[in-house]
Amino acid sequence: MRPIVLKARGLKKYYRSGENVTKALDGIDLDICYGEFAAIVGTSGSGKSTLLHMLGGLDSPTEGTVQVGDKELTSMNDEELAVFRRRSIGFVFQQYNLVQTLNVRENIILPVLLDGGTIDEDYCREIVTLLKIDEKLEQFPNQLSGGQQQRVAIARALAGKPSIVLADEPTGNLDSRTSQDVMAFLKAGNQRFQQTMVMITHNPEIAQMADRIIRIEDGRIKSSGGKEAHIHVSGEK
Repeated sequence: MRPIVLKARGLKKYYRSGENVTKALDGIDLDICYGEFAAIVGTSGSGKSTLLHMLGGLDSPTEGTVQVGDKELTSMNDEELAVFRRRSIGFVFQQYNLVQTLNVRENIILPVLLDGGTIDEDYCREIVTLLKIDEKLEQFPNQLSGGQQQRVAIARALAGKPSIVLADEPTGNLDSRTSQDVMAFLKAGNQRFQQTMVMITHNPEIAQMADRIIRIEDGRIKSSGGKEAHIHVSGEK
């Protein structure tokens, strides 16, 4: 059994409006193992995006804890969280979120430089070669296709060697063929670098490329299955 790199316990997120309470997350226990590639699926409003934001420290739970490695995110203040996210969590967003005034290489290494770190040139060269953007390093985002921009976003997420990569609908803006290509690169990165990844997707075919599929409904995990099943599920029926 591989070591657990991410652990959530009793995770709840409630929104109150007068006497009404919306339970975006309603008690989630979840373990993600080192080197695992997990997909979180569910209908719109099921809580999957809220869960990903909690796991990445982008939002705070109403109750419960999130731990990445030996660090408990829910005990950190905003400044500590910002530093931790920059050093330990890689994000891949649906909208790419590239800096338009920086070229591809500068976008990729930006998080490492912001943290005052040292660029591992050999590692970065391997990443951009794997993602087939090694000939695009001097170009700017507006000179790239959507699929190429998403590959740059993936390279940026991997460049700092984070403990975990969180991908929020990484193929949501791409056509089916480009989506398959991007997923193949994500999978290759997961396998070659043993990079732990958690991805949200609404596409069943995309989800099938992960090691494990976690289905969430009404803020609760309803099922989890696949090649890896190291998960503790609360409230499962």
